[in-house]
Amino acid sequence: MKKLLLIACAIFIFQGCANNGKNQNTNIKESSYLDYSDRDDKLSGGVKMIPIQTSAGEFKVWTKRVGNNPTMKVLLLHGGPGATHEYFEVFDSYFPNAEIEYYYYDQLESAYSDQPNDPSLWSIDRYVDEVEQVRKALGLNSDNFYLYGSSWGGILGMEYALKYQQNLKGLIVSNMMASIPDYIEYANDVLGPQLPTEVLKEIRDLEAKGDYENPRYSELIYTHFYTEHVLRMPLEAWPDPVNRAFANINPGLYVTMQGPSEFGVVGDAKLKNWSIKTSLSKITIPTLTIGGAHDTMDPKHMEWIASEVQNGRYLHCPNGSHLAMYDDSENYFKGLIGFIKSVDQKRTE
Repeated sequence: MKKLLLIACAIFIFQGCANNGKNQNTNIKESSYLDYSDRDDKLSGGVKMIPIQTSAGEFKVWTKRVGNNPTMKVLLLHGGPGATHEYFEVFDSYFPNAEIEYYYYDQLESAYSDQPNDPSLWSIDRYVDEVEQVRKALGLNSDNFYLYGSSWGGILGMEYALKYQQNLKGLIVSNMMASIPDYIEYANDVLGPQLPTEVLKEIRDLEAKGDYENPRYSELIYTHFYTEHVLRMPLEAWPDPVNRAFANINPGLYVTMQGPSEFGVVGDAKLKNWSIKTSLSKITIPTLTIGGAHDTMDPKHMEWIASEVQNGRYLHCPNGSHLAMYDDSENYFKGLIGFIKSVDQKRTE
């Protein structure tokens, strides 16, 4: 009996050691994703202020790394122009579980980055050059670098790929068309008529007067258009990261480049004639385009982009709008993470 008891104890101890070893190995694997011990940004929690050289001198832009993964690193380009990284905070609920390393980044003139308020720096080419400087500073390369662009960030992503795709492992264009004239046409011919007639007329009257700072303009746009096509939730239910991003937008940059709202592009906005439709076939790297059924952008156009690039895939969010990462988050992140991992798997086999 004593011998059997000793054997049972030995088995129990052995199993306990084995389980502890298994848990320790699992913990080592899990903790390595958040291991900052050998990183030079440890004391800042992943934040780096990166110096950017421009024609107007040197400025600094803010970035923040989350996680570690040698083969999957995603740089997030926010919208606007002039919005902030803040509306990407929903990524914290999805990317860490997938062990994807990602970087928040406020472009020059936005939020935590320097704001020289210099319109001479407000051009696509200058911002593309900024992205390249950020890439170098973060040590991203074709073995690991995924560039993600949302809205205006999608413009930057496509333009960056046309100039520097040798540095990329993958490209994600979220909720952005390849032609502003086509975007304007979609807003005017498809989305505009969906508004109540009297609401559309009042919006257009205010735009014709250039009375964009009139509180009535914001009220009409947010109440009748944004809750249908930007984020399909009641305004009082909009998540805090989205509210902060809208509150902290740089209005001068935004209006100069995009116009007064997401309802098409009006006035003399710099982006009004931008289009790269005829150049998309030059993009050879794996590319994912994302569109929402209720988007401010035409989802059929975004599906078409995926067919024009040489290695494209389209993710449709049937419940989503322009911020589909919020109002169709499960479909959005399942498809986005699946794309990143599938590209990573092919490149590491």
